[in-house]
Amino acid sequence: MGVVAKIAPSMLSSDFANLASEANQMLRLGADWLHMDIMDGHFVPNLTIGAPVIESLRKHTTAYLDCHLMVTNPLDYVDPMGKAGASGFTFHVEVSKENWQELVQKIKAKGMRPGVALKPGTPIEEVYPLIEGENPVEMVLVMTVEPGFGGQKFMSEMMEKVRVLRKKYPSLDIEVDGGLGPSTIDVAASAGANCIVAGSSVFGASEPGQVISLLRKSVEEAQQNN
Repeated sequence: MGVVAKIAPSMLSSDFANLASEANQMLRLGADWLHMDIMDGHFVPNLTIGAPVIESLRKHTTAYLDCHLMVTNPLDYVDPMGKAGASGFTFHVEVSKENWQELVQKIKAKGMRPGVALKPGTPIEEVYPLIEGENPVEMVLVMTVEPGFGGQKFMSEMMEKVRVLRKKYPSLDIEVDGGLGPSTIDVAASAGANCIVAGSSVFGASEPGQVISLLRKSVEEAQQNN
C-alpha cells in the first residue's frame, strides 16, 4: 500500500504537569509520533495548549510533533508553531476553504508537514481539492468524534470516509482520531487508516506499551490483507 503505520498517543490525555516525561515514556514504549491538540476555545469550546507548550516540549524531545489545530484562524498559527518546533500542522477544512493554498504554502515554508482535518459532519469530498491541488496536503485526518474533547465514543460510520479516501489515494497518510483503542482499531485499520491517534485507551491502560503494539499490529495486518 506504500503507507507506514504511525501510532500517535494523544498528549491531551497525558498529565500536562509532567508533559516531557509522559512524552518520553510514550516514545520509549514504541510511539512513532506525539499528537498535540491545539484548541482555541472558539472553533471548539475547549481551550488547551498553544505554541509556548510546543516550544517547551521541543526542548525535551526530537520526536515528530503531530499538531492538530482546532482553531478558527489557522494562518495566525503557522509562524508561531513553526518557530516552536511543530513537525506536522493539520488544519481544519471547514475554516480554510478560501485560503488553503496559501496556508499549505506557508506551512511548508516553515518546514512543517501540512495536513487537513474534517469534522464528522463534513463530507469527504471537501478535502479532494486539497489532496489533488498543485501544492497538496500530505495527510488527511478523519475525525471519528466531534473535535474538542477527549474520551468520546468512536463513530464507526466515519469509516466509510476512510475507505473512500484509501481507494482513491492509495499512498496517502490517513489519520483517525477519537475513540481509538483495542476495541475499535480493527475496523479503522481495515478501512485503510494508517496513522492512529489514541488518548485515553493508551494513557488509561495499565500497560500502555501493549496497547501501542496492538494498534500497530492491527494496522500492519490490515495492510497485508488488503
